[in-house]
Amino acid sequence: MNLRLLMTVLCAVAISAAASAQTPDLAAIARSSGTPEIPGLKMVWLAPWGDFAKAHPWKNIIVHQTEGPAGSARGGAAEQSKNPTRRGVMVWVETDGTVYWAVAETLIPTHGDGGNRNDNKYIDNAPTFHQVVGNNSIGVEFAGNYPDVTRGATEAQVAAWRVLVKVLRARYGIPLDHVYAHNWIDYKDARYCEGCALATLAREWGE
Repeated sequence: MNLRLLMTVLCAVAISAAASAQTPDLAAIARSSGTPEIPGLKMVWLAPWGDFAKAHPWKNIIVHQTEGPAGSARGGAAEQSKNPTRRGVMVWVETDGTVYWAVAETLIPTHGDGGNRNDNKYIDNAPTFHQVVGNNSIGVEFAGNYPDVTRGATEAQVAAWRVLVKVLRARYGIPLDHVYAHNWIDYKDARYCEGCALATLAREWGE
């Protein structure tokens, strides 16, 4: 290796190390308060984070999909913010990947159907039946499967989800196997498996 090439390699390593040193630790960000900047996410804060130790004791994450057109996550999140306990969720994800944090983490929106699935069709429902419910689960709603409910999440939504699920799990100490699709735990629309692809991705991505 000649001297010029060696210097180029060393310079690249130094730049990479400096960039890494300046990249905020995701776990540390996940335990912060207020409206932090989260690398990889475009977050719109309708409700800021408080002290994570005083948040509701969330144990699960439930992935929902809504039959709304592009743009409906913004409207849904705004309505949820005005009436936090209405039927809906805490976190909404738009088709362009924008994430709306709509409800204070101390409040409990109404979502889910009581963990009423017990047929083991997708997963073993013994630990979920009447146990994975709205008052212990963070709901994340992905908009955009209209007019075709079988349409999957957009690339931007999947990219946002890759970061978001890690943030949620880190903030609330939620195990990987406590990330559920809505269809895994409740009897939902038979035309498609609501949230299944996204929940499966989260588990495949792992820690």
